Amino acid sequence: MKNSVWDMFAPLYERAMKSQRHIYDFLYETISRAVAGKRVLELATGPGMIARHIAQSAQSVIATDFSAKMIETAQKQPAPENLSFEVADATELRFADKAFDVVIIANALHIIPEPEKALAEISRVLTDDGLLIAPNFIERERRTKNMWQRLLSILGVRFAHEWTAGEYLSFLRENGWSIARSESISGRIDLLYAECTRKP
Repeated sequence: MKNSVWDMFAPLYERAMKSQRHIYDFLYETISRAVAGKRVLELATGPGMIARHIAQSAQSVIATDFSAKMIETAQKQPAPENLSFEVADATELRFADKAFDVVIIANALHIIPEPEKALAEISRVLTDDGLLIAPNFIERERRTKNMWQRLLSILGVRFAHEWTAGEYLSFLRENGWSIARSESISGRIDLLYAECTRKP
């Protein structure tokens, strides 16, 4: 997907996600516990919603996005001193090997044409015992699109991958990850929360 679509949505994204507030409240609370005292990298931060909420728990957070407009939007909001934002491509990161204890990529792997490349980069920058937090929107088993999904498609927001919960977990396993925790949450578009470690 062209980042011009996300540039266009940058000022509106946080407002649009208010209808998914229960999902984001779950993410804020759950991820805050998982990152306590850790060095964190967030990929596809969008306007920085998760990063701003979890930074107070972490040692440090670098939040990145492919869209410069998303980062510009994120930087307009107040942020803790241990949080910084920058533009980055999740499939080609500038960071050193084993630089982070936790990597977060929320609701993004399904829009990346080659998500395997992002997972390979995540594996590279994570410490050996590091944690991948990868909640992702999923399709329902019947693969019927609701009104919200159809509207997104009309507006140009199309998913490169349309996984059910089982397919998404299989995708993560096939790319070298063990599932430490998973939980489905219903919403306008359902979400599967996943915490992963490298396979031994």
